[in-house]
Order: sequence, then C-alpha cells, then structure tokens
Amino acid sequence: MKRFRTGAVIGKFYPPHRGHHHLIDTATAQCERVSVLVCWTPEQTVPIDVRLECLREEHPQAEIIPVDDTLEDDDTAGWAAYTMHILGGAPDAVFTSEDYGDPYARAMGSRHVSVDRQRTTVPCSGTMIRANPLEHFAYLAPRMRAYYARRICVLGAESTGTTTMAQALAEHYHTAWVPEYGREYSEAKMANDYTGVWESAEFVHIAREQSRREDAAARTANRVLICDTDPFATTLWHLRYTGRRCPEVEAIANARHYDLYLLTGDEIPFIQDGFRDGEHIRHEMHQQFVAELTTTGRRWVLLCGTHAERLAHAVTCIEEIINAGGQDR
Repeated sequence: MKRFRTGAVIGKFYPPHRGHHHLIDTATAQCERVSVLVCWTPEQTVPIDVRLECLREEHPQAEIIPVDDTLEDDDTAGWAAYTMHILGGAPDAVFTSEDYGDPYARAMGSRHVSVDRQRTTVPCSGTMIRANPLEHFAYLAPRMRAYYARRICVLGAESTGTTTMAQALAEHYHTAWVPEYGREYSEAKMANDYTGVWESAEFVHIAREQSRREDAAARTANRVLICDTDPFATTLWHLRYTGRRCPEVEAIANARHYDLYLLTGDEIPFIQDGFRDGEHIRHEMHQQFVAELTTTGRRWVLLCGTHAERLAHAVTCIEEIINAGGQDR
C-alpha cells in the first residue's frame, strides 16, 4: 500500500529534465494518484505542447495538467488556492525540490515531501539546460533531445556525394543519420513497370515519411542529427519531375526547421548507379538549389573539393553551431 492517496507536483518544467523526472517518479512511487501541474506562458521559448508530450511519455501513470502561469512566483497563498481549484481539493502530499514547498503545502493542509533539494542526486536545472542544452544533453529524455538536437541537412543534385557526406558526418559525431527515403521510394517505383510519370501525392508521401523518420531518429541523436535530404529538397524534386510546384509539399517543408544546410557541389564526376536519370540537368538542378536556398533565407554553405576537404569544411561549420550554445531554434 502506498503512503499517500493523492499527490501533486507543480513547476514550469522549462524544459523537463532528469531532475523533474526523478521528482515525479518519487511522487508516483508514494502516491496512488499524482497530478503534475505544468505552469506556462506563451512567451516561454520551449513550447508547452513539447513539454506536455515529454512528461506524458515519461510518466504515463501521472495526470499531466497544463496551467496558466498567471500568479507571481512568491504568491504562496495564491498558488495554494489555485492548485486546490484545479484539483478540486487539496492533495494529501506535495512533492517539490524548492524552498517554497513547506509554506505551499501548509497553506493547503498537505504534507510536504522534499526531494533532492540540494540537487545532489540529479545536478541540473532548467536554467542550466536552457543556457546550453547541447552541453547537458545527458539530462534530457528522448522527446526533449529531439527538440534540441541541431538538425543538419545534406542535399544536392544527383551524384554529388550527399549520402557519402551524411554517413561520414554521422560517423564523425557518433550520432544518428536519416537516409533519403525518396531514393528508397523511387528505386521501388522504377522496379515496378516505371513509366516516368510522377504524381504530387507521391511527393507528399515522401515528404511526410522523410519527416517521420527524421523525427524518430532525432530522439536518439547525439547533439546533432544528420539528414540526407529533407522536405525542402522534395519541393525541388517535385518541380523537376512534374514541372510545377506543390503547395502541400512546400507547406510540409516550411513547417520544419534545420540549423544548417550543406549543399554538395556538382564539380565531381557523375556516377551512374542504374537509377539516376538527371546527368544532363545536374548543373541546372545544382543552380536551382543555390537559388532556392538563398531566396528562402535558409542558412547554407557549399561543399566543394575532395571528400576530405568537404568533410573538414562541414565539420567546421557544424562546430560553430554546436559551440554557439543557447536554445535559439
């Protein structure tokens, strides 16, 4: 039998980290039912939906409740009344890692359980992580790692070394990489009575599946995620094969964020692998990538030269992003 019937945990969880998870796990171990109140404002840079997703994923046995952060932090009586209003009564116990815990619990007639107040079990804080999330990646659960991982997209015209570069970067950073789903799809298509005709729905599917695989891989990334193409590139392949733009694919592309695009140059020899059909327009496609990356304001650099030279340049640019720290998305 557990020590308490009901328990409450309150905080900003901005962002959720291992210290928060330890706090909630302690509460659920001692309470039959736990309510977690997540205080938020629209101005906070880590979206509330991301924080809720993380907490619900890590603590499915707890009730995760978003709460408008409308009171002053030091209004203990106000927060106690607000908590009882939200929960429909006072919890049997309140679990905190803060000094306010005793007066807050007392104002509700609840027991206070202090958990790791000195941060010795889990030495981290939300402020510390917001200041440099990549430096403190080990304190984050998979959902928050996916949010904070710096996404690097390698893209380019056919046979310009994008996959080779993506694999090399993933090996260099000991991290996950996302292969090009469009190539997998097109190889299957060409092996099945290929007529040369492409439909917009196919590119929408490719963009969505590339995004899904990328988001899944980001959860296991080591600070950076290497992507072999992205939905933005899919918009250009749609234009190349259909002769027109696709608003649905472009909407998918515009909803996603990448910290850096690495455009592979077309100065290297074209290698026919049995599936490529664009040697005659490779330079035209390369120029279109340059134009679209520039006009859309995406951050990008051109990789030229030998593989070693390209890799060295890419690593230098990625290191600048890693060393910048901060949580600017």
